[in-house]
Amino acid sequence: MEMKAEVLEQIKVQLRRVMKADGFYAKLLQGVDIESIQTQEDFEKLPFSEKANLRDAYPLGLSAVSEEEVVRIHSSSGTTGTPVIIPYTQKDVDDWAELFRRCYEIAGMTKKDRVQITPGYGLWTAGIGFQLGAEKLGAMTIPMGPGNTDKQIKFMEDMESTVLCATSSYALLLAEEIQKRGVKDKIKLKKGIIGSERWGEKMRNRISKELGVELYDIYGLTEVYGPGIAINCEHNTGMHYFDDYLYFEIIDPKTGENLPDGELGELVITTLVKEGAPLIRYRTHDLTRIIPGKCACGRSYPRIDVVIGRTDDMVKVKGVNIFPGQIEDILKEAEGASSEYQVFIEHADGKDQMSVFVETELVADPEQKKEFEKLLKDLFKTRIGVGIIPKAVAIGELPRSEKKTTRIFDYRY
Repeated sequence: MEMKAEVLEQIKVQLRRVMKADGFYAKLLQGVDIESIQTQEDFEKLPFSEKANLRDAYPLGLSAVSEEEVVRIHSSSGTTGTPVIIPYTQKDVDDWAELFRRCYEIAGMTKKDRVQITPGYGLWTAGIGFQLGAEKLGAMTIPMGPGNTDKQIKFMEDMESTVLCATSSYALLLAEEIQKRGVKDKIKLKKGIIGSERWGEKMRNRISKELGVELYDIYGLTEVYGPGIAINCEHNTGMHYFDDYLYFEIIDPKTGENLPDGELGELVITTLVKEGAPLIRYRTHDLTRIIPGKCACGRSYPRIDVVIGRTDDMVKVKGVNIFPGQIEDILKEAEGASSEYQVFIEHADGKDQMSVFVETELVADPEQKKEFEKLLKDLFKTRIGVGIIPKAVAIGELPRSEKKTTRIFDYRY
């Protein structure tokens, strides 16, 4: 995507700010002459930043403002070792709420909605982001936080919640519980805003059908405000992102070269107005593409495709690179397959072995179960080129999660 002149000027303002702050980016960009950056090509010569760099800046080496201007910190979830601390100014908090408000608006929400928020609060950015955006929109927020499924369903009934904000794993758990308890007719949900983890078409269809709601993918990461920087519209042809706040690039994850619109690669983000912790050419490791052309909805915001996985989610089995998105595509083809699966990889008898457990209703009939496992084996061999040990299991047998679900377990190392 061609960089607008005003975007380049915004980036140069950010570069001057981080250089002046004399923190992490001042060291990374040492020797860079900001005034010599005159074109998109000049910008694309700047070095990338990565999560490992951000960890090295612990605790507040990312800050580009004085301590008096920092009103909050957040920390990224799911990391081991040194956490990444992201400071926010009041403007950052307000901007994030505005981005989230736009997401809700694109999803067709109004002030009349009642928004039940189940992601976690605290250092994690999820819960409070969902809440501030809903309040900015003017909707009623029901800040439940994670867990306590009995209470979640009771509040859904009693408060007549119309919007559910959740991870896909917890949305599925709630959908299954609502069906199990036979209370679907008491639930008034119309929409689900789902984020924090990738999910396949089968899972989307199951949640949508069992809850009777329209579903929207919301995207974000703690380092870049949090969730709320992109969402799909009613046409579901990718996620609109807000190019007045963020500049997106797609690069080849191996070479770092920029790729043309439409090609799959790694998303790189530069923040245009963020104050507390601006990011310059930040490698997200999320795999997606910029969708060229205008959306049928008529909105001017550009689009990225749904994230198919992460470069660090990839596993190599018998010399073959495998991403979760490929497994979900296979399950889409496999008649009788549920959305839920788990993969276990181990090294035994001198070779890699990959066992794939898939939920299906076909396990009740031994012959159908056998045929289903053969279908899985054949699909993995023809579509991905790897042999597997297929394991058909009953619906509900694999674990459910109130947060994110781990699907691939690699025990070789």
